Amino acid sequence: MKQLKTCISEQISIDDLSLNEIVEAFETRQLPKGGFLVNAGQRCTEMAFIASGFLRMYDVPDGKEITLWIGSSGKFITSVSSFVFGTENYWNIQALTDCTLFSIGRKEHFELCARQSKWLEFDNLLLARSFALLENRMFAHLHTTAKQRFEALLREEPALFNHVPLHYIASVLGIAPESLSRLRKI
Repeated sequence: MKQLKTCISEQISIDDLSLNEIVEAFETRQLPKGGFLVNAGQRCTEMAFIASGFLRMYDVPDGKEITLWIGSSGKFITSVSSFVFGTENYWNIQALTDCTLFSIGRKEHFELCARQSKWLEFDNLLLARSFALLENRMFAHLHTTAKQRFEALLREEPALFNHVPLHYIASVLGIAPESLSRLRKI
């Protein structure tokens, strides 16, 4: 769980005792390629830190898969609204590769928030970053070209292009797979 400790300590100022208490609330979980962290229509009862592997968050409106986001090692993944509010989840979260996750259940998460102010501080930062990511993606889809979005993703997440099927990446970018193929050749 060294990666989880590093992730937390790089983002907030935290003492070793608090950090160890937080990390002990997580459990290691293996999720095989094709396995689901949660399915659409269920309640999302865990949040996971991706130690290794890739997961995608997607939906299938009108029979066409739309990938919202691809999570990679060093990132957290959950269905935020379902996890926080205990509501039905909109998204499927599926492993694209074999994954090692450090997960915390919803009940344990809120108990940890109540007793450990540093976890609450980190959790608030995670939520703020999630909203900022969503806001930035919405802005990018409205105000940048497909080429600009492709170049930004390639710069920020180059490993995706080696481990994730291109049609999922195209979906995240909001373009057709053929368009992504053309952009990759430029």
